This record gives sequence, structure tokens and C-alpha cells, in this order.
Amino acid sequence: MTTSKLTLISHPLCPFVQRAAIVLLEKGVSFDRIDVDLADKPDWFLALSPTGKVPLLKVERADDRDATLFESMVICEYLEETQGGARLYSEDALSRAQQRAWIEYGTATLAEAWQFLNAKDRATADAKRAAFRNRLERLEDVRDRGPYFSGSTFSMVDAVFAPLFRYFDLINPTVTQMIFQGLPRVSALALRASVVAAVGRDYGRRFKQHLAEQQAILAD
Repeated sequence: MTTSKLTLISHPLCPFVQRAAIVLLEKGVSFDRIDVDLADKPDWFLALSPTGKVPLLKVERADDRDATLFESMVICEYLEETQGGARLYSEDALSRAQQRAWIEYGTATLAEAWQFLNAKDRATADAKRAAFRNRLERLEDVRDRGPYFSGSTFSMVDAVFAPLFRYFDLINPTVTQMIFQGLPRVSALALRASVVAAVGRDYGRRFKQHLAEQQAILAD
């Protein structure tokens, strides 16, 4: 277990940032957080981020050999390997590999959800909603009994999928029902304390403002 000072460099709406924040919170790790404006990226941020994206995790060490990590799953796996608290990967190699495979699936599922939420016309929205729903049905089929992917234990897979569900508390409930009806287990993540705390109190306002700026049909 490391004792490095950790700073999460983030954007208030980014679901990939939320993955890292959820893992930090699940492990009870103290960390600072700095938000950046991705529409006007400061020079210090561009100097740290080779991709120009968030999240970044700045790791300040006692020997002054500080480091900055990028890519959300790299950050999450570093935290799993170096921090105490709850273990988020299985100890079994096969189960751990299956978890990582579903994490990849989660990234593609997020893309479908984001394209649906930001759709500017009905045809695109309907197609993306159907694709997103199909992905959730596959996930529901493989989940063990219990509220989480591995049953009663919150795992890294849950940390990856959880940010998806926050969006849908903020849009028309009729639309949300169409997507999640009959999928009780995949929609249970939004209430977990770490998921709630992974974003700021103004998250809802910011997200609705984002939809309006994108002229998404769900902004109506």
C-alpha cells in the first residue's frame, strides 16, 4: 500500500473520471480533485496529458519522483494494486479475466449511451436507444444473483458501468422506463454511496446545460 498524495484531474461530466473517483471512494483513499475546462485546456494540463483528455492521476511521492497516469482503466488498476480497502477484482484468474472482458464491453456500451443522449434527431435517438438497450440485456443475462456484477460484492465492472446510470435520472422518466424496464439488476448501481459521491452537487445542472448546448432532443 502506498502513501503517495493523489490528485485526480477531472471534468465535472466525464464518466471516465467517475470510474476513477468511484474506485478511490470505494477504497477510502484521500485525494484532491481539480476540474479543467476541456473547451479551453490550460497549458499545465496539456503538458501533463499526452492525449489532452481526462482523467489524470497525479501521484506525488516522498522521494520527489512524482508521476502522472492517464487513461481511466490504467488509473483504476494502479489504485487496485497499490491501495488498501475493498478488492475490486477477483482473486481467481479466470474470473478476473472475465471481469476485464466485461469492462471492455462497458466502454462500448457507454459510447452507445452517449450517442443516444446527445442525438439531435429522432431516428438517431431511436437507433441508439435500441442498441443501448440490447447491450444492457446482455449484461443482465450474465450478472450473478444480487445487486452487482459478481453478486453481493461490488467490483471493478460495477465501477465502470455505474456512471452510465446517473445520466438517466436527469432525463424524461418515460424515456428511462423504455430503456430499463425489465432490467432490475443493471439499474441498481446509481444509489451506491461511492457512485453518488463521484460527481459534484451541480452535476444535474451541468448535464442539462450540456444537452441544451448540444441541441439534443432529450433537452426538451
